[in-house]
Amino acid sequence: MSLDLFLALVVFAFVTSITPGPNNLMLLASGVNFGFVRTIPHMLGIGAGFFSLLIGVGLGLGAVLTAYPQLHLALKIAGGAYLLYLAWKIAMSRSMGEGTAGARPMTFLEAAAFQWVNPKAWVMAVTAMAVYTDPARPFLTMLLVAAAFAVVNVPSVSTWAGFGVALRGFLADPARLKWFNIAMGVLLAVTLVPMLR
Repeated sequence: MSLDLFLALVVFAFVTSITPGPNNLMLLASGVNFGFVRTIPHMLGIGAGFFSLLIGVGLGLGAVLTAYPQLHLALKIAGGAYLLYLAWKIAMSRSMGEGTAGARPMTFLEAAAFQWVNPKAWVMAVTAMAVYTDPARPFLTMLLVAAAFAVVNVPSVSTWAGFGVALRGFLADPARLKWFNIAMGVLLAVTLVPMLR
């Protein structure tokens, strides 16, 4: 992979990782409701899960989904249903997570597993592997694509959790927090719209 192509890949990874989507909206809400430190496992789970998804797509999983549209449809339905469940949980949250019974941020494993049903993650992974891998050196370029996303992912997702933390003081008012969480739940559900096309 040439330096120009690698730099283009890094820009693609950054833009797709930092723009709003299910992961970043959930991190914003988690930063508000649980703080930065308690959101770290969620952030690291996103990175690990997406890395494993990239490797899976690079090793041929994307081709399997193309060959079996029913499997692709089942994945979309499962991902959409889970995303709506998460949107509902966020929208119904009424207090910041410290000391609240049953309230907790997403765990590392939950966040990692979510990448496998996250519609935006699939689009990013398939696009990255299709555009930035070289058929002459598929394994090496697949690893370079995964490495570029791994390097860019943590600062990108950390930014969203940080935004959430910055809003904690303003959202300490229960009424504001309620409407913020409702808005985040609705926005998370809206991220399904492109998937329905």
